[in-house]
Amino acid sequence: MSAKNNNTSAEVNEQEKEYTTLNLGPTHPATHGIFQNVLKMDGEVVIEGESTIGYIHRAFEKIAERRPYYQITILTDRMNYCSSPINNIGWLMTVEKLLKVEIPKRVQYLRVIIMELARISDHIICNSVIGVDTGAMTGFLYIFQLRENIYDIFEELCGARLTTNIGRIGGLERDFTPRAWELIDIFIKKFEPALKEFDSLLMRNRIFMDRTINCGPITAEKALGYGFTGPNLRAAGVDYDVRVINPYCSYEEFDFDIPVGTNGDTYDRFMVRDGEMWESLKIIKQAIEKVKKEPAGVFHADVPEFYLPPKEEVYNNMEALIYHFKIVMGEADVPVGEVYHAVEGGNGELGFYLISDGGRTPYRMHLRRPCFIYYQAYTDMIKGGMLSDAILTMSSMNVIAGELDA
Repeated sequence: MSAKNNNTSAEVNEQEKEYTTLNLGPTHPATHGIFQNVLKMDGEVVIEGESTIGYIHRAFEKIAERRPYYQITILTDRMNYCSSPINNIGWLMTVEKLLKVEIPKRVQYLRVIIMELARISDHIICNSVIGVDTGAMTGFLYIFQLRENIYDIFEELCGARLTTNIGRIGGLERDFTPRAWELIDIFIKKFEPALKEFDSLLMRNRIFMDRTINCGPITAEKALGYGFTGPNLRAAGVDYDVRVINPYCSYEEFDFDIPVGTNGDTYDRFMVRDGEMWESLKIIKQAIEKVKKEPAGVFHADVPEFYLPPKEEVYNNMEALIYHFKIVMGEADVPVGEVYHAVEGGNGELGFYLISDGGRTPYRMHLRRPCFIYYQAYTDMIKGGMLSDAILTMSSMNVIAGELDA
């Protein structure tokens, strides 16, 4: 048979091939949220896909335009609810940047402790679920209790565990209690051996490595082109970290490394997050030592127009009563301005773009959610791979639906 006939036969076979359309989501336990991927399948192989979001869109940016600044904090922790205190504090620092408020050093160190605990909580969820999706349940059981210990700390600090509302404009709602310090100390002592055991179960496990290496890879060039930040970008070999590039909360005073990968695959994403948990633990220990050197009892800046006075002062002091009324009723004006502030969230650069026209609510606010930006690369990353790898890739990217649809 001639080469021409061979080519014609291949074209006919390709045309006769039947593909399957698979709806992965929007309500499926493997999708880690309410979003949909319509996949074109050749048996178990993904030929192409199309992502659909918007199933839980909540219009946070428009809601914020009708709310006083201090009431917007509770919207932020509904985005990445796996590390919500970082969202809270990132927003508060944006407002403080607009107000040009100088935050005491002790408050900055306390915020660092909170944010790094939240980062560890976020990475515990992601890495333990990667293990589960490869069929390794034991690691999940060993490490997940430590996430509950972190939530115990958050509950002691603000009364909530998941959607935290930690912090106020100018600082924190209250100082760390003796019980909070005790819980932090217990967590540090328990977390180190637990993380070592977790690492020993998965890090050099041959089955785990075979399932994750070369699964959902992305090059550094592509990752940058898609706008990746955070662990997913660092896994591809780019050492971009907002805490180092644009330090906030005195991060420039801390000694820590930035874990990076090489292939940008699922294994690298796992390893980067694992390394970041160790680095976060190192930062927390340093922050605790720094707090000890600062004046005790300081937990907010002197901004009476935005920080609620103590109740005993409200009951006995007319000026405090006036400030209390103005803050609660949302009658505190802010200066005209335009600011952008970003923090290193659990999934990457979490930014807040705020425009004020001098009123009591934002004129405009835009949320830079890292998940929303890097999720666009998902179908490209799973193309040509197996369906089981598509699930694993999604887990390792740590796609949070709350950030997609804010």
